[in-house]
Amino acid sequence: MNNTSYSRRRFVRVLFACLLLFIGGCDSEDKKGQMVQKATESSPTLQAERRPGTIVALGDSLTAGLGVDEHDAYPARLERRLQAEGHNFRVINAGVSGETTSGTLSRLEWVLTMKSDIVILEIGANDGLRGIDPAVPAKNIREIIRILQERGVIVVFTGMKMVWNLGPAYTLAFNAIYPDIAKEFDLIYMPFFLDEVATVRELNNEDGLHPNARGYEKIINNLSPHVLVAIDQFKRQGKR
Repeated sequence: MNNTSYSRRRFVRVLFACLLLFIGGCDSEDKKGQMVQKATESSPTLQAERRPGTIVALGDSLTAGLGVDEHDAYPARLERRLQAEGHNFRVINAGVSGETTSGTLSRLEWVLTMKSDIVILEIGANDGLRGIDPAVPAKNIREIIRILQERGVIVVFTGMKMVWNLGPAYTLAFNAIYPDIAKEFDLIYMPFFLDEVATVRELNNEDGLHPNARGYEKIINNLSPHVLVAIDQFKRQGKR
């Protein structure tokens, strides 16, 4: 074997060895990258980001969606709006038609089993329509909020206004419940749940009291900024 042939074979062997080392190094880097990616995907922080938060819409027929299909009621509309905007939250409709503040308070423990992160509280209209002493709904709402906050739930509180045919003294006393409680508990507060919807014929069902699909869309437009504040607070608290 001449020196030229030997040198060529040696060069080929060295080149082949270098290629093996290079390929092996790339494969090792790929595996490292895959391991890092898997570790990241399984991290508690990322899992928390992917876990949907829970918002419970708590209230009476205005929350339940009396007179409209379930997907047209505000909780379903709110969930679609939030998810379309990139907020990973589900919204549970916990509205009960005809319910008073006493009814809501009595079933609050059941509501808390839903593990809610945020509760939107809309209640009191039926107390007012029945002429119940405003001191009763005021006391019940305070207790509801106290329990929710004690459990670490963020509350979005929506106000209600009563019709004037119950008399100015009653109406003024009833309407004052909501801003007073909102201030007392430092709540995220929507002053009137039916703002721009109440008494507007084309936004309500035939009874003139309950929103139709268009009315609920208007309510969502008014309510969602307050819900976004609650979501931001939820995240800042380190729960997401």
